[in-house]
Amino acid sequence: MTLAQVEATARAAHAGQTDKAGRPYAEHLRAVAEGVRARGGDVEQIAAAWLHDAVEDDALSPEWLRGAALSSRTKDIVLAVTKRAGESPEEYAARILATPGALLVKESDLAHNADPARLAVLDEATRTRLTEKYARMRALLGLVG
Repeated sequence: MTLAQVEATARAAHAGQTDKAGRPYAEHLRAVAEGVRARGGDVEQIAAAWLHDAVEDDALSPEWLRGAALSSRTKDIVLAVTKRAGESPEEYAARILATPGALLVKESDLAHNADPARLAVLDEATRTRLTEKYARMRALLGLVG
């Protein structure tokens, strides 16, 4: 698949979904993909960024991902950043760190999730909870600053 096809697939898969602030979910996907690009990510990582929440959010099935015309590296990155039921943050972080290319995608995801402008529209309790959650994951991944 080309990047344009991956983007179109991701947008279609998440059509009608919104983020916690009520914004179209595709805005988050675009921001993560652009963040990966800006951080020097390659085409496989950018493709994974577009798809990073697709399996986790049940927008696309694991079966779809397995059969998709994507590189095995892109598929590995998507699966690495897909949270699993009952998994601890430590286990999740370890899988990301063990998968080549996944850390950059997760770093971009966390950066957009923790954007003060995005968090500012949430209620204080949610904002505090998410800020702490993202900071903990950044620490587990060795991302400082």
